[in-house]
Amino acid sequence: MNGGILLTKKKKIIILFAIIATLCLLLIGGQTFSKYMTEVRGVGTATVAKWDFKVNGSSEEVQTINLASTADIDSVRNNKIAPGTYGMFEINIDARGADVGINYKVQFLNETNLPPNMIFTYDNKNYNSLSELGEAVEGTIYASEGEKERTILILWEWLYQVGDNETEIAENDRIQTEYAKSNLDYSFDVLVTGTQILPQN
Repeated sequence: MNGGILLTKKKKIIILFAIIATLCLLLIGGQTFSKYMTEVRGVGTATVAKWDFKVNGSSEEVQTINLASTADIDSVRNNKIAPGTYGMFEINIDARGADVGINYKVQFLNETNLPPNMIFTYDNKNYNSLSELGEAVEGTIYASEGEKERTILILWEWLYQVGDNETEIAENDRIQTEYAKSNLDYSFDVLVTGTQILPQN
């Protein structure tokens, strides 16, 4: 009889411990998996800076310049140049449509049949060829500038007589005459490159 009572008490105690253990697990589990959570969503956006670089009103890189059409005197027929002729031409750089700063560089490529004694003047300095001049024509247009255009003015002259004495003058005349007999066309390409400036803090 006593054994049956003991067994019943043990069962009650085991059941009680089981209930307490279950409650403890539920409490611990509830605390582990319960949390406050809020999701806040937003949208990222950015407007890309505009790029617009033009030379002589065009976005093309290679331009054509005819020196004969820029000559100041009309003493040679058929729109040609000869010793004693001179003139000037402009290269207009336009960065008004760009939202970024631009480094620009002007190059003269594929210069062929350069007449003897031809000189070019830019920024009050003389150059013996356009290829040589191209090393000097560059600059920067900053994004914050109010005036975002540049005019590159280049003067040219085919000298009529060159030399410090009669012998030198005669030799240069001979060279120019031989050149003219070949009836060659003087030509060159103009390449103007615009490159975005790396933004700085």
